[in-house]
Amino acid sequence: MAIDRITVRGARQHNLKNVNVEIPRDRLTVITGLSGSGKSSLAFDTIYAEGQRRYVESLSAYARQFLDQLERPDVDSVDGLSPAISIEQKTVSRSPRSTVGTVTEVYDYLRLLFSSIGLPHCHLCGAAITRQSVEQIVQSVLALPEGERVMILAPIVRGRKGEFKKELEKLAKDGFLRARVDGELLSLDEEIRLDKRRNHTIDAVVDRLLIKQGITERLSESVRTALKLTGGAVLVSVIDGEEKLYSERMACVNCGINIPPLEPRSFSFNSAYGACKRCHGLGTVLAIDPGKLIVDPHERADKQSFLGAADKQGSAYLKSALLAVVEHFGASPAVPFSALPKAVRDAFFHGVEGQITFRQGQYTYQSDWLGAVRHLRERMNNPPSEKVREALEELVSPVGCPECKG
Repeated sequence: MAIDRITVRGARQHNLKNVNVEIPRDRLTVITGLSGSGKSSLAFDTIYAEGQRRYVESLSAYARQFLDQLERPDVDSVDGLSPAISIEQKTVSRSPRSTVGTVTEVYDYLRLLFSSIGLPHCHLCGAAITRQSVEQIVQSVLALPEGERVMILAPIVRGRKGEFKKELEKLAKDGFLRARVDGELLSLDEEIRLDKRRNHTIDAVVDRLLIKQGITERLSESVRTALKLTGGAVLVSVIDGEEKLYSERMACVNCGINIPPLEPRSFSFNSAYGACKRCHGLGTVLAIDPGKLIVDPHERADKQSFLGAADKQGSAYLKSALLAVVEHFGASPAVPFSALPKAVRDAFFHGVEGQITFRQGQYTYQSDWLGAVRHLRERMNNPPSEKVREALEELVSPVGCPECKG
């Protein structure tokens, strides 16, 4: 019969007076009472302490030497108890990545557990991710349209910090001529200096091929070389196209989706490895908020001011763009911005098809308008001054990541 409760008999720890209590398992139980009534003595100093003591005693003598030795609490018996954790109530630094698991360090143990015994599944068909043979990898590459140019790459380093001088020197000694470092093709004959404080990705260029008849043997040899060099992974990059990671260990046979071997950092909240490249695992991105761009929606369209004195040039351009959009749709600039047709407001924020007429004093010209949101995003990526950057940052708000949907 399954144990469904924790039974405490004769608890006398601190101010407890021979307390007997039964607490149901698999439920949230709250202990309440006046200050000094023994809540913490029962929860932490008796139940938690006894759970921790039993857990430590179950470890080897070698492991116990690194842990604090806990004394047995003053209690007759505690039955139905599992290894316990307690969460200390304290003020911690706020972080969008923080969870109960990270604050209590349980997350570290879960990462080790998932990376050791986890079985990944395909997110499209739900099938378990399995290994691929050299023949399967070769057939998948040969299925590309004839005439495509591909590079066979061996992923040596993936998202790790360091200078990797030894790795690059070894590649050169082994006869490789080029490597792709952080997305840039470099010659191994030249000195390659990397910032040891930044994450880097290094792929050795094993071969470059044109998909056509008669390349099966050469392709097979190149794939084997890459697999041997990396211990079971090969990256196939279509020139000016997509890339696909193949693995002798982890691949969906139905959808062809490949994933790298599971590692503790695959489940790390602090590592961007394996996370969405757009939001880096946060689920949100900072984007220009149209609601913050229009300070007073009840002000006339031709009287709107956007960035004020912080960016007079940018504000003047946005005002001329708004008037150009209003004229393009045949609306009146003398009405409040909120009274403009929705099509006009959307076109100002997100752009219009084709060119519209801009006016700067007596000068007129035709130009594309891609929208205030895109214009400000590009301006924020390359601001003309620190003052402008600070003004633009006031216009951003967190929104759900459009790539991973949060």
